[in-house]
Amino acid sequence: MTIPILRLHEGDAPFRSDPAESFTIPARFYHDAGIHEAEKTAIFYRNWWFCGHRSQLPQPGNYITTKVMDQNIVVVRTRDGSLKAYYNVCQHRGHELVQGSGKTVMLTCPYHAWAYDLDGQLRSARNTERMAGFKACEFALKPVRVEEYCGLVFVNLDPDAVPFADQAEGLGDELRHYCPEIEQMVFAQRDTYDVEANWKLLIDNFLECYHCDPAHKDFVDLVDMKSYRSIVHKIYSSHCSSKVGSTTSNAFHIESGRDDFGYGGWFVWPNLTIWIYPGEPNVSTLQMIPVGPDRTIEYQDWFIPTPTPSKQLSEAMAYQKDVLQPEDIALCESVHRGLKSNGYNQGRFVIDEDESELSEHAVHHFQRLVVEALGAELDGPRLKLSAGLPAE
Repeated sequence: MTIPILRLHEGDAPFRSDPAESFTIPARFYHDAGIHEAEKTAIFYRNWWFCGHRSQLPQPGNYITTKVMDQNIVVVRTRDGSLKAYYNVCQHRGHELVQGSGKTVMLTCPYHAWAYDLDGQLRSARNTERMAGFKACEFALKPVRVEEYCGLVFVNLDPDAVPFADQAEGLGDELRHYCPEIEQMVFAQRDTYDVEANWKLLIDNFLECYHCDPAHKDFVDLVDMKSYRSIVHKIYSSHCSSKVGSTTSNAFHIESGRDDFGYGGWFVWPNLTIWIYPGEPNVSTLQMIPVGPDRTIEYQDWFIPTPTPSKQLSEAMAYQKDVLQPEDIALCESVHRGLKSNGYNQGRFVIDEDESELSEHAVHHFQRLVVEALGAELDGPRLKLSAGLPAE
């Protein structure tokens, strides 16, 4: 069965390479079940998926799990100190091996107790010793690509994927500029949000501060908007302010630490955002996990110098959880409802040459990555399908 990846309508305005000339992608891209299904394999199975920080895997035997859409993955620190990742499934009858995170000597299936070494090799399978033709080497765990970058751990289901470091060249220098201690941070807290909106809307919203002044009064008090710039790169974009707005902002008070920048934010394709606030060293990741075309789970993980946050960091974390995130979620849920209206299909990107906080060129950059991943050709009168992908 073929899936209509890009359903072309005669009324669609053009999505073009130049954001100043382009309309946004059509509204149905945010609520069509066929497009959501196509994104699973075209986007998420082929790109780097964030799954944690090196501090969550400090010693041999430590493991964490993640789900890349419907694919369960386990990442483990091996005895030689390297990271390995596998599909989190026993090669006997398909039971999931481990849940959550923890530490183990062997990855042992709770169903029939088949046990795998940290290098993925089958070491024990009860009652197979005298089975003719049974070879343990044929039942090793199926590997998945894994890379560590600035202390952040990523997996990729595509065995032929270009290394993350090559795709995101320059990102590491930017992250270390705003938080030189990023690799020494430790996990402190996860906040979870269940959002009634498509995952792409949440990223669209992150990628522009055109809405910040009317919607985030405390944020624009904290951050100097005049120095805020959005700069796009190959698979990421940066959204940073070089100056703090106020050390006594209503968002939170900066009592100590570095206060010579206002805010560091980054989008990393396809569904990760990274945040660094001014003041004491901190990094947080906000990942948008699609559940369906109309629902997204967001995980915000905080990494700070010690597992217990200081007063200043507690205030920053509380501001993010109790103020900024609810403000953004309400905006995105309203937009998602509006995109189902018969009175809307596409808008225009608001663009300026200064790449200021009012410019939406980074939203266009993200939407272009989406349509290209789904097989589109740009700059025609309408989006065109690649060969072999059917139009409606």
